Amino acid sequence: MEKEIIISLTNNFESCSNKTEDGIEFWLARDLQSLLGYDKWDNFKNVIFKAKRACEVSGQTVLDHFADVGKTIEMPKSAVKEIDDIMLTRYACYLIAQNGDSRKEKIAFAQTYFAVQTRKAEIIEQRILEYERVQARHKLAETEKELSKIIFEQTGGNENFALIRSKGDSALFNKTTQQMKNKWGIKNKPLANHMPTILLKAKDFATEITIYNAKDKKMNTERQISDEHITNNKTVRKTLISRGIVPENISPAEDIKKVERKLHSDTKKTLKDNKTFKGDKKWKN
Repeated sequence: MEKEIIISLTNNFESCSNKTEDGIEFWLARDLQSLLGYDKWDNFKNVIFKAKRACEVSGQTVLDHFADVGKTIEMPKSAVKEIDDIMLTRYACYLIAQNGDSRKEKIAFAQTYFAVQTRKAEIIEQRILEYERVQARHKLAETEKELSKIIFEQTGGNENFALIRSKGDSALFNKTTQQMKNKWGIKNKPLANHMPTILLKAKDFATEITIYNAKDKKMNTERQISDEHITNNKTVRKTLISRGIVPENISPAEDIKKVERKLHSDTKKTLKDNKTFKGDKKWKN
């Protein structure tokens, strides 16, 4: 496909996109019909029908991606006519393109265009989730550091902090820290480094309660604080189970250190790409 055609088609697809008040990007099916080279609406509706079935098979809610709307068009002699239309998400457009005739140049372009854009959105979403998990891990580390400090200040020592933390693990998982490490295949690394976000936040919440009550009730022995920590982790566990989440049955997540390195590498690459783009722009001028 010629570069000029690609640029022209890209501009066409971008210019036809719209945004809801909530900032959600969408295309109207009548506009997409023209962009994909379909002369008859009935023929295009058949493609939309196939796309909806593909959406359903993929486990997505069809109405989240295909929303029926009305559209008013002008007719001769100042008359107007109400016609059916459909608001389509980028994913819906991708499915429609995938169910079109790829022998048509415009559809072949659309298949690649929406696939790439959809993939970009998926990558962004994944990076956001990874960043959230890294932040949750850092937050837990800070909270546990604060608990260790409180234990030292109120009892005169914190040499048993690791044991108290381990008892918290046992209360949350109904298994010892080592048993969970064995189950998850972890060696020589903290258990928390492989916890998914929900468990990191659960442990952090239990620890925050321990800190609050240790201060508020002026606990001055490690036994008191340990018992408090066990109770709080058991309570959090009970809440998770009541919502169908069994902590010890959750699969481990990727080593948090690897995730951090990946995010750091992506950031450096983005900065490098931006620098290269600026350099190219300056050179062209």
